[in-house]
Amino acid sequence: MHSLKEIRKNTDLFEKKIKERNSTADLKSLLNHDKENRELIQKKEKLEQEKKLLSKNKDPKNFNKSKNLTNQIEELDNSQKKIQVKINNILSSIPNLASEDVPIGNDEKSNKIIKKSSETKIFDFKIKSHIELSKNYMDFETASILSGSRFVVLKDKLALLERALINFMIDIHTRKFGYIEISPPLIVNEKIMFGTGQLPKFEKDQYEIFSEKDEERKFLIPTAEVPLSNLFNNSTIDQKKLPLRFVAGTPCFRREAGSYGKDTKGIMRQHQFYKVELVSLVEPNKCNDELNRMLNCAEEILKMLELPYQIVLLSSGDMGFSAEKTFDIETWIPSENKFREISSCSSCGMFQARRMKTKYKLGNSSDFIGTLNGSGLATGRLMIALLEYYQNSDGSITIPTPLKKYMDNIEKI
Repeated sequence: MHSLKEIRKNTDLFEKKIKERNSTADLKSLLNHDKENRELIQKKEKLEQEKKLLSKNKDPKNFNKSKNLTNQIEELDNSQKKIQVKINNILSSIPNLASEDVPIGNDEKSNKIIKKSSETKIFDFKIKSHIELSKNYMDFETASILSGSRFVVLKDKLALLERALINFMIDIHTRKFGYIEISPPLIVNEKIMFGTGQLPKFEKDQYEIFSEKDEERKFLIPTAEVPLSNLFNNSTIDQKKLPLRFVAGTPCFRREAGSYGKDTKGIMRQHQFYKVELVSLVEPNKCNDELNRMLNCAEEILKMLELPYQIVLLSSGDMGFSAEKTFDIETWIPSENKFREISSCSSCGMFQARRMKTKYKLGNSSDFIGTLNGSGLATGRLMIALLEYYQNSDGSITIPTPLKKYMDNIEKI
């Protein structure tokens, strides 16, 4: 969320930057509501002052005057609440503004490749897709009976590989990079989903859990970013404790409402999938340095597994709603002969913190925290890359050396 005061001061800049995000916002209505709201507050404060002065005078004749003032104050208060809802509705729908070094563009066509790790592998046999390689270990038919489309049952060695990857990645992020491991709830409330920007704009993508009471709306998490970023919701953190870095390996649940017809085969795009998520809380002026650090941490996983990858700086029109700057890491998928996203690392500046009311204390003052999040990495997509990259001519898959100790030291699947 943005500061209304900043929008008031820099309306033209906000209009320009919102357009660069390939988005729109009714700033004229917002500022009109804001003006009306401030006028109502002034009127209410004036009447409250009058009532206070009357209360000091015990004259019974003032009773009716005081009662009349109370009624007027209540009317103004009700009007102000209605105006505030209108203000909040517009504010909550405005995306974060892109950082100055983000390329301007409407979509992925304006993204910039900033790094390539190595040459892709040349196979001397006909390569198979991850679906063909794992037909004995991936059961889509049973999953469809159990849950519907875009779900999978993993069996035996592939279930072991999934668990191995999660443990391997968490070990690297905690032991090598100092992230604190968290096991968060997989169900969060409406306020928490609002805090990171999933609600209200992306409600159709979420899995909501039925509740008899509307005020107790609950959702399955679409990513561990949601609970991890909100660990200090409505709190103030001592500056001395910063930076705070968290990692969690959790299931994620997404409706994929806008992906009809995309990646319908295999496990590239599922309604339920595992992901290792990284979240940092830092002083806002350190967001860019922290983003580069987070990117290096996610990148290290692919380096250790010796998988080809590239890093892409996303354009203003291709970034997520809450991001001010995003790097995607894409790894090579041999059967498709192209790179596919396996991680997004984003700086959100103070955007989420304003929604979460999360601040840090600096001396006698406080300000909103800077938040960052990134995949470190998406487990399903990492499995696809490993299965296909390490396949052999006989259809077996060689286990990369760093994973062997997590898989009972087996050499192949």
